[in-house]
Amino acid sequence: MQKKIWHFLVKPSTVAFAQEGRRTPGYSLFDWAHGYVYARWPYLYIGTATGEHWLAKVIRPVVQVFNRLFPPKESGSSNDSGETVTFADTYHGKVVPLDAATRLVTIHEEICLPDLEKVIPYSKARAIVMKNPDHLLALECPCRSARANPCLPLNVCLIVGDPFASFVSEHHPDRSRRITPEEAVEILRAEDERGHVHHAFFKDAMLGRFYAICNCCECCCGAMQAHRNGTPMLASSGYVCEVVEELCISCGSCHAYCQFNALSPGAYFTVVDGERCMGCGVCVSKCDRGALSLRRAPEKGIPLEIQELMRTVN
Repeated sequence: MQKKIWHFLVKPSTVAFAQEGRRTPGYSLFDWAHGYVYARWPYLYIGTATGEHWLAKVIRPVVQVFNRLFPPKESGSSNDSGETVTFADTYHGKVVPLDAATRLVTIHEEICLPDLEKVIPYSKARAIVMKNPDHLLALECPCRSARANPCLPLNVCLIVGDPFASFVSEHHPDRSRRITPEEAVEILRAEDERGHVHHAFFKDAMLGRFYAICNCCECCCGAMQAHRNGTPMLASSGYVCEVVEELCISCGSCHAYCQFNALSPGAYFTVVDGERCMGCGVCVSKCDRGALSLRRAPEKGIPLEIQELMRTVN
């Protein structure tokens, strides 16, 4: 009887999430509780964080009082290795061009890449551990859902692998659906056509690893807005846009698609702000003259190219 009550109250995916947490080095009970809240109530969590939910007005004064009583260190706290840890280290995204995003949703084998410090330049949440990678979910985007006039469609957040896909599927059956790798690729391609940026997201509370690909726009995405306002939550793809001056006529058709405001008109050709450009590649397909391309930029970091990383480890 007690066992039946337990199974009624606690879903199998919650148990699987807890078991995976116990197997994850350094993952505390607090981390698990944080991850449970985040995945169980993502619309409340994200809506409050972006200031769109009414609870934000209640919580903000409390946080301000707490910060006055216990002021955070300007440089951030440190982890056990002595590395400085800031908010961006706990929740962040890596820009991935369309091809790289497509490969992330078409993996057919379990992989474990535990510490990608050269690829993911954050001191926490930088592992890729994919179990049941063909378990994919299309979820209504919490960031878009929080907005009064969101970009459409809503169901464009891709949850990748377990225990995440099973957890979200069990707890949000009305706002998510199981999809095949082929359907995931179609979502990515359609979002790319709309001019939206693909981000591979990592979070410390989500077992410290990659769990989703979000298709982001600067008008709805909380992470992009935070990044623009000075919280460095997004890492470059490792590429930068390059203009073939002989082909570009500075028509400006690509400018409106740049989510990072890195393109501007020049006298004879489009000018790229290398500091702002994150190498998403969205603009490249929007140029009918083929004047734009992505160039590897070592100063921007190493690309998240899953097959290459797997070959390196193996």
